Amino acid sequence: MNRSEILSEANACITKDRAATHGNAEDNFTAIARGWEWWLMMRKVGPLNSFDVAMMMTIFKIARAASNKGHADNFIDGAGYFALAGEIATKPAESATPRPDVGDR
Repeated sequence: MNRSEILSEANACITKDRAATHGNAEDNFTAIARGWEWWLMMRKVGPLNSFDVAMMMTIFKIARAASNKGHADNFIDGAGYFALAGEIATKPAESATPRPDVGDR
C-alpha cells in the first residue's frame, strides 16, 4: 500500500467503521483516559512496564464495551489482555539486567 491508500483506509476507519462501532471518538477517548488515570493512581510508583500495558489495554477494552455492549471484540480482546496480564504477573522474575529508564537516555 502506498501512503495515499493508507490514509484513505484510515479515513474510512475513523469516519465510518469505528464511529459506528464505538460511538463518538472524543467521548470514547475520555472514558479510556479516566480508566487509565485510575490505573496510574492505583499502581506502584516506577516506570511503566509490560504488566501495566496489559492492564491498561484491558481498561481500554472495558471503556469501549461501555459504549457498545454488543461488540464481542471488546470482550474477547479484554479477556485476552487480562490473561496476558495474569501471565506476566505470575511469571518468575528474570535475572536479566534491567533496561535503563527512558528518561536516562
